[in-house]
Amino acid sequence: MKTIIKLEELALFLLGIYLFNQLDYTYGWFLALILAPDIGMLGYLFGNKIGAWSYNVFHHRGLAILVYFFGIYNQSSLAQLIGIILFAHASMDRLFGYGLKYESGFKCTHLGSLEKNNPS
Repeated sequence: MKTIIKLEELALFLLGIYLFNQLDYTYGWFLALILAPDIGMLGYLFGNKIGAWSYNVFHHRGLAILVYFFGIYNQSSLAQLIGIILFAHASMDRLFGYGLKYESGFKCTHLGSLEKNNPS
């Protein structure tokens, strides 16, 4: 099952790259911005509850899609870019096993624990 999920996430990441390709930005922008959504981790400086909330806002694909469609509706390539980066980043993270966070700690995700001794 994990292989199927990883293949799905890879496909969604590739979709993000394809959508980025439709914009008038060079791939240097994609490479420079792909890790930008990890700024949401700074919330963990204020505890697990705020950290999980801020991390999840920057890694929520539904929000990414809304931002992207907002950009299409308003003909804003910047909003489309932000939506695509959020979407592609979230898919990339999930490809590597980093899911949305629970308030119990950074290593507790909707995809399972990130603990090395916990194979879930």
